[in-house]
Amino acid sequence: MKIAIPRERRGSERRVAASPDTVKKYKALGADVVVESGAGDGASIPDQAFADAGAEIAPDAAAVYADADVILKVRAPLTAGEGDIDELALIKRGAVLAGILNPHGTRDLLPLYAEAGVTALAMELAPRITRAQSMDVLSSQANLAGYRAVLDAAYEFGRAFPMMMTAAGTVPPARALIMGVGVAGLQAIATAKRLGAVVSATDVRPAVKEQVQSLGGTFVAVEDEEFKQAETSGGYAKEMSADYQAKQAALIAETIRKQDIIVTTALIPGRPAPRLVTDAMVATMKPGAVIVDLAVEAGGNVEGSVAGEIVTRHGVKIVGHTNVPGRIAVDASMLYAKNLLALMNLCFDAEKRFALPWDDEIIKAVTLTRDGAVVHQTFAPAPSSSPQPASVGA
Repeated sequence: MKIAIPRERRGSERRVAASPDTVKKYKALGADVVVESGAGDGASIPDQAFADAGAEIAPDAAAVYADADVILKVRAPLTAGEGDIDELALIKRGAVLAGILNPHGTRDLLPLYAEAGVTALAMELAPRITRAQSMDVLSSQANLAGYRAVLDAAYEFGRAFPMMMTAAGTVPPARALIMGVGVAGLQAIATAKRLGAVVSATDVRPAVKEQVQSLGGTFVAVEDEEFKQAETSGGYAKEMSADYQAKQAALIAETIRKQDIIVTTALIPGRPAPRLVTDAMVATMKPGAVIVDLAVEAGGNVEGSVAGEIVTRHGVKIVGHTNVPGRIAVDASMLYAKNLLALMNLCFDAEKRFALPWDDEIIKAVTLTRDGAVVHQTFAPAPSSSPQPASVGA
C-alpha cells in the first residue's frame, strides 16, 4: 500500500501533510510512503529528513501520485485549469484523498472527485466527540492562528503591549478585545495577556464566559434570554437575531472605541462570516490601533478588511492575512500531520490491512465522495422527483 505526500500548490501554502515522525509510524503500519521533493521546504523539513524516516522521495507530481492508494494533503488538489498541473487527473480511481478540502467553499469540486472515482475525506468535518479530538484540525490549526494573530497585531502596533514604568515616564498597557471565543479566541486571549495587555473578550455563547475569566480577561456581552440559548449542541455559535445583534452592536461599539487591538475570529460553518465591526466603529478607534480579521477568507468580520492585505481606515490598520496557520508552518504542519495519522489509524486493522471502516461515525462524518457519488448529507444533490404515471379511468 502506497501513501503519497504531494507538495502543496495552492496559493502560498507552506504546510505539509506529514512529518518525519508520522512517516515512521506509517512505515510501522506496513505502508510505503512517498514524499514529493520540496514538500516540506515551507515547514523547514528537508527531503533528507523524510528519507531518513523511511520515505521515498519522488521528483515530481506525476511520480508521487502514481499508483498511490492514499493521498494526504493540506489543501485540495488542483484541477484542470487551476494551475500548471491537473493533480486530480493524476489520482487513480479508488484512491483515498484526505485533506482540508473546504467543501463549503468548493462545492463545485465535489462532483469532480466523484467523477474521478476518488474517495474524498474532509478533515475539517470530523465530529466534535471525544474519540475524534486527536483528528480535530479546526482546533489544532485555529489554536496557532489565534497565537499568530496577536503577534501580527503586536508587529503592526506602534506601541508596547505591557505597562512599563521608567524614569522617563510610564507607558500604559495596550487594551485588546478578542471577538469570538472559540479555540483561536482563547489562544488570542492567553497570548495577549502574556504580552501584558489588558484583555476583554466577547462571544454569543454563554459557556465561554468562565473560560474568558479563567484566562484573566473581562467578558463583554448582552446577557439576555437569547444569549443563554446561543450555542448549538455541537458547540458552535448560532446566528443571532437582528434584535440581539443590534443590542450587542451598541455595547460593542462603546467597548471598541477604547481598544488598541482587536482580533476577530467569529465563523459560522457553511455561512459567510458575521459582520462584527462596522466602518463607523473603526472610525471611533484611536489612530494607530490595529484590527486582525481572522475571518477575512469567509467574507470578514470587519467592514473594509481585504483578504491578503493590510489596509488603513480612519488611521486604523486592518490586517487581513490569509491562511494564518500557514504563517507558523512548522508547528502547524506537525500538528496537522498528527491529525491525519489519527484518522489513518482508524483504517488499519490488527493485521495492518488498510480499509475504511464505513460504519464508524467519524469516517461517515468526513466522507464527501464514495463509489463515484457525492455521499455527504450536507453536499449530496437532492434526489430528483420522478413524474407520477397518469391514472387510467375505467
